[in-house]
Amino acid sequence: MKDLEEENLIDSSHWNTGDVIVFRGVHLQKIWYAIPVFVVQDKPTLIALYWPAGTQGKWRMPSSGAKVTPRDVVVTEMELKDRTWDKTDVLMLITPGVAHAVYMMRDAVMKNLLCWYVNLQDPISRTSIGFDTRDHVLDVVFSPDKSSWYWKDEDQLDEAVSLGLLTSAEAFSIRKEGDRVIKLISENQPPFCDGWEEWIPPTQWSVPKLRGDWNLKYE
Repeated sequence: MKDLEEENLIDSSHWNTGDVIVFRGVHLQKIWYAIPVFVVQDKPTLIALYWPAGTQGKWRMPSSGAKVTPRDVVVTEMELKDRTWDKTDVLMLITPGVAHAVYMMRDAVMKNLLCWYVNLQDPISRTSIGFDTRDHVLDVVFSPDKSSWYWKDEDQLDEAVSLGLLTSAEAFSIRKEGDRVIKLISENQPPFCDGWEEWIPPTQWSVPKLRGDWNLKYE
């Protein structure tokens, strides 16, 4: 928890602890999801964001409510719909400039750590309402003790390439980033060695609400 305790560092944060901002996935000039999150910290070395089960955001999805596939992106008309995040409380750890984010997922009832979920994505960009990124389809899921892992959605990465949503070179780069994170975790490098498992949200934080300008620039 070094970043939380270095009180003598000059804080160059744009957002303050406790601010509610909007984290969005943006692709093809469309918002694919927008979720309100609490800012845990916003520092040049690490950004930490949090949202609990019960948080309501916007997700673009088929009318069936099924998970969006690369083919849906190409052929299916989808609207942004209200959706409630359920089952897990999430602490997201992001190193600025890198092409992934790490979700620490806890069971919303028992509060036990379920997994370290590595979401491969564009490096985040800062906006006036929060942060934007673009999802890279492929993910890596680690067990709570970080002793085992597996790739998630490899078939969808292949489908995204076949449909022209990603090039073969981009897919190679995405997998290479996944390999890099796997090495970081296996060697217990930051942020995986910084004690974030011990972090708990302040008691006064309830459920963040989506601000009215969540669709800024994409109306």
